[in-house]
Amino acid sequence: MSYFISQQKLQQLLEAQAVGDTKLVIVDVRYDLSDEDAGELAYREGHIPQAYYANLSHDLSSGKRPDGVGGRHPLPDSQTVAHFFESIGITTGSVVVAYDDQGGAMASRLRWLLQWIGFDGDVYVLEGGFKSWQEAGLAVSTDIPDRVQDCELPVLLNDHILVDQQYVRSKIGVAGTVIIDSRDGARYRGEVEPIDKAAGHVPSAINHFWQEGKRTDGSWKSAVEQAERFASIDKNAEVIVYCGSGVTATPNFFALQEAGFSNVKLYAGSWSDWSSYEGNPVALGNEEKPEKAL
Repeated sequence: MSYFISQQKLQQLLEAQAVGDTKLVIVDVRYDLSDEDAGELAYREGHIPQAYYANLSHDLSSGKRPDGVGGRHPLPDSQTVAHFFESIGITTGSVVVAYDDQGGAMASRLRWLLQWIGFDGDVYVLEGGFKSWQEAGLAVSTDIPDRVQDCELPVLLNDHILVDQQYVRSKIGVAGTVIIDSRDGARYRGEVEPIDKAAGHVPSAINHFWQEGKRTDGSWKSAVEQAERFASIDKNAEVIVYCGSGVTATPNFFALQEAGFSNVKLYAGSWSDWSSYEGNPVALGNEEKPEKAL
């Protein structure tokens, strides 16, 4: 299944929904890391018709711990997030389309959560997000749909796609495992660290910035192009992806799946979690070996 859906295809699904031919659920996942309420305010000012809103901090994450363990956007409890998805109408057989204005990262987080809890329906990220939808002159609404009261979404956890910091630490330098840091190169090398407790990366991790999954015009690369990005990695390897807080690693997670990798896992706590543990090794520059311990 393709990771992305075009504006034209979404319009067709909306038309089919109007005559009862599909169980479409659209989710607006716009979010500003510097202002967690900004996305919902923007949603209320205008969104794709029939879209519900999902807040990264409140709906797609659990509360942060003061000590930083779990990272800046810890995963929600699986039953809790399933109940949220039920409340916006996601159930067996639904077709889900998520969009944001951050290049697809927030929408990919929602898609990953659905895969994690075992949803087996079609889930897409809207190509170009809300900005492109608006620029195309397509319909925008301020109507907020009612929450659903009688929806059921069974949870069958796919625990094999999730790992924690202990697991990652046990895999440093292990043959057959590749750890990918999805942040930009400067943060990977430890040249800057604007958010988290320490600069650098997990030892042995290689850098594949998630934005490199796009073409120069901002559109997402095809499965063949994604395979070319990751051509140096053995398709049989266990691949662990992380970023700053488990959000922007999800586009790489799906890019790897589209490229033909079958054993891809997300370190959901990511660097914000890793750097919260004293004694965890840290690598700097382009070196794969640890330069220091926290």
